[in-house]
Parts: sequence; structure tokens; C-alpha cells
Amino acid sequence: MSSVIIPIITSTKKVSRHLKCMSKVSNSHNRSKTSGVDRLQKEWTELNRFHLKGEYSCPVCRHGKISEMPLMEAFSCSFCQHIFTTNFDKQLLKMADSQLPLTWYWNGKTWKGIHREGVEVGWSYLIFALGFIFLPTAVVGSGMYLFPISNDSFLYWFPLAWTILTFCTHLFCVIWLVIEYYQFPIFLYVRALKRKLSLID
Repeated sequence: MSSVIIPIITSTKKVSRHLKCMSKVSNSHNRSKTSGVDRLQKEWTELNRFHLKGEYSCPVCRHGKISEMPLMEAFSCSFCQHIFTTNFDKQLLKMADSQLPLTWYWNGKTWKGIHREGVEVGWSYLIFALGFIFLPTAVVGSGMYLFPISNDSFLYWFPLAWTILTFCTHLFCVIWLVIEYYQFPIFLYVRALKRKLSLID
């Protein structure tokens, strides 16, 4: 009986050793595969990092390219002419020629906006903007409805025109404030459009 048990134990030990070797090989293969992926990801990250000698799309106008300014540790846009300061360790770009600088983060592909320092745009600003647009318009429109002018009058069109003008004027004020906040180069876009149209003609 013992002579039968001994070969079985020996074969069992061989099988367990074989399984251990296979598990070690698979673990080392998985480890090398994982390390290869990590190495590729690291190389890709290093390649796509925001650095001094690179050229990137402008986060303000989305039209021009920003690159290093000669003899200065700053970047400038070829289209909107905005000047930016950089923080390569944190991959940040900050607008330098604005009273409250806008800041963006480079994620390897594009710029992601970060809230202004000390300024947070919340729902209260949106509610205020909507009230600024619609409240005066509602007041003027209510006056037109409560005190209608006869159709025979020469100025019968004036209340409606005044209501529309009130709405458009307040809407323009809000749009202008948004443009000023984000420093959007609207006049440069108009000039570029004129240039294109003149070239077509």
C-alpha cells in the first residue's frame, strides 16, 4: 500500500511545482505587460506636456497659436495678441494683460478653463443677468399694454418699438460684459472677416 502512495505523492509534488512555475511565468508576463503600458503612458505624457518650445492653440480666441515670445519668459498669441505667463510644473497658462487674469490647465490635448482667482461665477450672476434683461422690458411692455395708443395715432408704433429697443439694449449690455470677462477678441474677428471678404472680392 505504501509503495502505491509514494508515487502518487511524488507526482502530486511535481504537479504543484509545475503549477507554481506557470503562475510565476504568467505573473512576470503580466508585470512586463503592465510596465510596458505604464512606460508608453509616461512617454506619451512627457511628449504632450506643456513646455517652453511648443506651439499651442490659443485658449482665448481659439483661432491663433501661442508660442514663446523672444527674449521673454512669456507666451503670446499670433491672432489676438494676448500675453500669457506660464507655470510648466503645474501645466498652467495665465493671461497677463487682464485686470483679473484667466487661467487654463493643459491636459495633454487641449486647454481646460479654471475659475478666476477670487471670482466665482454662480447662479446668482445668471439670475441677475436675466432680471436685468427681462425686468425693464416687462415694465415698458406693461405700460404699453395698460395704456394703449390708438391705431389712428401717428406714434402708434412707438410703444412696441420702445419695448424691443429696451430688450435689445439690456441684452447687448449683458453680452458686452461676458465678452469683457472672457476677453474675447470680437473686434479682431471682425477685422479678420473683413480681410477675408476683401480677398474674395
